[in-house]
Amino acid sequence: MSNERRIALTPCAGRCSTVFGDSVCRGCRRFNHEVIQWNTYTPEQHTAVWKRLDLQLDQILVPMLPFAQIVQVEEFILSKRVRLRDDASTGRKLYHALKICEKNKTLAQDSGLGVQDKQIKPLWQEFERRTLALANASYDFAFLRADVISHHLLQTEDDDDVLSE
Repeated sequence: MSNERRIALTPCAGRCSTVFGDSVCRGCRRFNHEVIQWNTYTPEQHTAVWKRLDLQLDQILVPMLPFAQIVQVEEFILSKRVRLRDDASTGRKLYHALKICEKNKTLAQDSGLGVQDKQIKPLWQEFERRTLALANASYDFAFLRADVISHHLLQTEDDDDVLSE
């Protein structure tokens, strides 16, 4: 397969919960409509979703892993053949290293995360808790804003109707 025909990266983590009715996927943290419509999105829409997800990972993982050595983390995930977007954030790289270690905690020493193997499971659990909470808050905020904008537009239409009478 030529480089031009490579399969596009997706945030999918392989454990989608939107099929069970979740508004935010517990695996990748995309909103349910983003999961459903992903294959119809433009490159710009993909980038916007990736950036939001990466910002969330930066916000949570960078402070959780203060002793991480990013160069070593990059080498580690590269050695595990993890594909990343060129613009992947530090948090995204830390996420992949932590995810690998969560599956095999004996790799913690080589990961560059700056943690011991016994810290991996509690770190992963806390990471999952925080990211899902942030993703849900982001979803709620996005739809709260949409509702306010919709209400404002409807009010403006009603005001215009009254003025035209």
